Amino acid sequence: MEECPRCGGAIEELSLGEVSTIMCSRCGFADIPVEHQPTGEEVESWRDAFNRFYEQSTDR
Repeated sequence: MEECPRCGGAIEELSLGEVSTIMCSRCGFADIPVEHQPTGEEVESWRDAFNRFYEQSTDR
């Protein structure tokens, strides 16, 4: 049996018809392919976000 890449628990294979996936019942890891692509936009820092929030909330 395989080990979970996240927590080291036992990996189970679940299938329904011709579709199957793997999961860890200990931490909930599931073998779901996800693609994370950067948007190319500059990321706002937490400090800038809070400052923008406070400026907008005091303008009212």
